[in-house]
Amino acid sequence: MSSRKAPAYRQAGVDLAAAEEVVRRLKPLAAKTATPGVASHLGGFGGCFAFPDPRGKDLLVASIDGVGTKMKVTRLTGAWRSAGYDIVAHCVDDILTQGARPLFFLDYIGTSRLEVAEVEELALGMVEACREAECALLGGETAEMPGVYLAGETDLVGCIIGTVSRDRLLPGDRVGPGDRLIGLASLGLHTNGYSLARRILIDEGLGIDGLLAPAGPTIGEALAARHRMYWAGVRDLLDQPELHAMAHITGGGIPGNLVRVLPAGCQARVETGQWEIPPLFREIESRGGVARGEMFSVFNMGIGWILVVAAGVAERWAERLAAAGWGGWLIGEVAPGGGGVQLVP
Repeated sequence: MSSRKAPAYRQAGVDLAAAEEVVRRLKPLAAKTATPGVASHLGGFGGCFAFPDPRGKDLLVASIDGVGTKMKVTRLTGAWRSAGYDIVAHCVDDILTQGARPLFFLDYIGTSRLEVAEVEELALGMVEACREAECALLGGETAEMPGVYLAGETDLVGCIIGTVSRDRLLPGDRVGPGDRLIGLASLGLHTNGYSLARRILIDEGLGIDGLLAPAGPTIGEALAARHRMYWAGVRDLLDQPELHAMAHITGGGIPGNLVRVLPAGCQARVETGQWEIPPLFREIESRGGVARGEMFSVFNMGIGWILVVAAGVAERWAERLAAAGWGGWLIGEVAPGGGGVQLVP
């Protein structure tokens, strides 16, 4: 293990506090543009817009996101198709948290120099994910901009539109004390925390071809693992009244994302001993000397999705999800309190 002090995410080039401040400042600016159809506020997993009738029950849900510095791993491993899948999965998961069913997806690929075979592989991954999510790849933009993007760099961004009925919108007002939390397994880092992970495991660690364990996989294979799409696992639950909320565990980890679905007067208690933290996260933590609290604020730690459900169905639903290969761990509950997420061993 490294003898130096634990690296902060900021030292790896990412300032979470600055990101939070940007959102805080943008919220009042966005509010100035509100039209009658706006049905949400800035800062949720997706934005909601009532269409065609501003007072009607039909809502469009939109989200935009990027694969981020995971694209550096893609360049090293050649896993272009997986990166294409990643961007669709991330966007689908974001709007799925609000109960939305995806309609269509658009992409943006920016690069210093177009490599046709790489773009085709990205597109094949997007097509695979769109078919899995039952949505259309409607179009996109491919931009070749030398001088803007560094040589060899590629940026991948996606925008998705879905739909949900206003009375099915999550989390609504359903979440309350006594609700149980079901955690679903991630497949790796998904698309968050790569600046820190790359520094520890590649730049200063075992390298892209180093083995994570004696029998594999390599560091490159582990970091290139796909962002899991949870659509197939939860779509049949969307119309169940016992489903109260869902959280996509992305940047900010469990504390920074589960809090987004908690109403005033509630806090979540997450029991971190209820699932086994995967080897990839343990390697980052030990090799980099990263504090456990920081690990949970940067990475998903093996939980990519959390369902907030009525206590009466929690065990049955968890068992069903576990049998289907989704993890399905009972990891805590909602309690009265002043907000926030409490992590307990």
